[in-house]
Amino acid sequence: MHWVAAVERLRRERRAGVLVTVAEVRGHAPRDPGAKMVVASDRTWGSIGGGNLEETAVSRARMLLGQRAAAPEQLTLGLTDKARADHGRQCCGGEVTVLLEPLPVVPAVAIFGVGHVGLELARILVRHDLELHLVDSRADQFATARLSCLDDGEATVRVHHSPVPELALGAVPPGTHVLVMTHDHAEDFALCDAALRCTDLGSVGLIGSAAKWARFRTGLSVEGHDEATIGRIRSPIGQPGLPGKEPATIAVAVAADLLGVFAAEAAGVRP
Repeated sequence: MHWVAAVERLRRERRAGVLVTVAEVRGHAPRDPGAKMVVASDRTWGSIGGGNLEETAVSRARMLLGQRAAAPEQLTLGLTDKARADHGRQCCGGEVTVLLEPLPVVPAVAIFGVGHVGLELARILVRHDLELHLVDSRADQFATARLSCLDDGEATVRVHHSPVPELALGAVPPGTHVLVMTHDHAEDFALCDAALRCTDLGSVGLIGSAAKWARFRTGLSVEGHDEATIGRIRSPIGQPGLPGKEPATIAVAVAADLLGVFAAEAAGVRP
């Protein structure tokens, strides 16, 4: 499998990896600069030359995976009979520097309700490297012309037209951050109830006023959720203090808050 296809496969399967590239060669080496391979926890694709060079690079790449490292690093290895080797000697006579670039699993976000605020939020999030799920019970919200503003984004966008939106919770990957902002408070409540019954989601946020959340807390308690479980839902969502109730303003506040959650998650800190 070509390294590009391997990277795409890991991204599609939401698995971390490391891209290893021969960055510089001095003297003789088994591969020229630009040779690449992809390393996952359980297999590799491609080759940078085999032998001690490749085995050492693979070992270091898997150390980075274990550490959930995000920063790239370089590794320089000598290919002579005098160079230290853990996996057999290579006597090509040169020296090779490889670049190891972590390929982390990108964040996943599901926006339930692609109305005015939901679409504005999607327009911001689509500019980031993440997996974006858009869910709505209304088919017209997914009209091609309406979503064309998302076409040039970096995110992978997945659309779910679901007459029963809470069923889409089973189609999003583990760790997905859920934002509930539909046009219907009954749908919002059903989604909050269903989200609390899922143990593999990331954060859960609900748009709305303090009065709305107070009613929802009471209703969720009646449905059998304890206080600790109900506390998984954040409401209201977004960074506080931004003036204005325009959809774009709300979307900016929510997106800024989410980016903070992503940063904490990448650092291994529970948001």
